[in-house]
Amino acid sequence: MKEGDGVMGETHALGHEEHGSHFWRHFAEMMAAMVVGMFAGAAIFLSIVGMTWNEATVRYPSASLMVMVFSMTVPMVAWMRHRGHGWRSTSEMAAAMVLLVIPFLCLVWFHVTDAALCGLYCALMIPAMLGVMLYRRSEYSMAM
Repeated sequence: MKEGDGVMGETHALGHEEHGSHFWRHFAEMMAAMVVGMFAGAAIFLSIVGMTWNEATVRYPSASLMVMVFSMTVPMVAWMRHRGHGWRSTSEMAAAMVLLVIPFLCLVWFHVTDAALCGLYCALMIPAMLGVMLYRRSEYSMAM
């Protein structure tokens, strides 16, 4: 058996998998915080306006988008800070979420669409977050 074979090689492979698992665990934790925030924010918003989500996205499209971005960003930031992430990485992640809503607000403001496209916004937010995480891969791959 040569040096580097056996246990050493297995440890290296395990280390790589471990880094990947930290990356995806962080992603799953952020998504969970955002989903909880999204449902809580939507429930509060809908109880205030007294209508269904589909009705609210047509009647109050800008407010619906703002509720989504606020309701998902605040708990995600809180969770990242709780897990020990610094303000730089937390701010970058929040910016990815907040900046992405601007084109959707413009679609409403310039009457390109009659309703908030919250589903499309949420769908595009996932690759935007992954992009930030991949850009800072070493940080998000560390155990926190």
